[in-house]
Amino acid sequence: MSFYKIIPIDELKPYINHFAISESFQQSIYKVFPSTKLVIGFQYKGFLNSLENNVQNTLATAGITGIQNSFKIFENTVVTGTVLVYFTATGFAYFSGLPAHELFDQSVSLDNIFEKNKIDETQDKLSSAASHTGKIKIIEQFLLSQLKERKEDKLIVEAVKLIYQSNGLIKIKELAQKLFVSQSPFEKRFRSLIGTTPKKFASIIRFNAVLNDLEKAKSLTDLCFEHNFFDQAHFIKDFKQYTGDTPDNFKRLL
Repeated sequence: MSFYKIIPIDELKPYINHFAISESFQQSIYKVFPSTKLVIGFQYKGFLNSLENNVQNTLATAGITGIQNSFKIFENTVVTGTVLVYFTATGFAYFSGLPAHELFDQSVSLDNIFEKNKIDETQDKLSSAASHTGKIKIIEQFLLSQLKERKEDKLIVEAVKLIYQSNGLIKIKELAQKLFVSQSPFEKRFRSLIGTTPKKFASIIRFNAVLNDLEKAKSLTDLCFEHNFFDQAHFIKDFKQYTGDTPDNFKRLL
């Protein structure tokens, strides 16, 4: 499987973290771990299936996936090509009025969000584009056509920044105090714009920080201490939710 990352044009940089083109020339089954980014996928070759409890579900060839609560298992057909759009934490709100939390732990067809004729037109253009550069330009044109004016929510932007700076360790009560805002309305506002609660958002950031440190051959005790887990049992439980495996087994596969 090949995976190419592409930086968006300047007009889209505030909203799109990066694009990617993923191509595979053999059938495979793989896991995707939770991240803090909503993702759009345009399939220009082949199909993707999600696998859950031994049930196979073919995904829409143009779809969007919200922030996920746990790992997901996917299977691609023999020849597969996908353009992926990774939004910034607040980026999706500039393209749709749909509250982002309605996509939490969901993968839905993109024509639930945008006009079907626009989706069909974009997919037709993708199928005939000869190069990766051409495919990305088509997606950029589609996104620019959907871009809406919206006032930046500076409080939520600052909240996301503080959560990242703490590697997900900041307490939500402390976060609200730092921002001089009441916790309940803050959490509602955060959830609508970002796609999940600040607590879950922080938990996913902490999980990804753990994955980065896991490669440094640290002990479970060190990881628990550095990432502020109450004990190893809680750490292993969270790790299995996000990866489907224990830390020791996961580490052996690295």
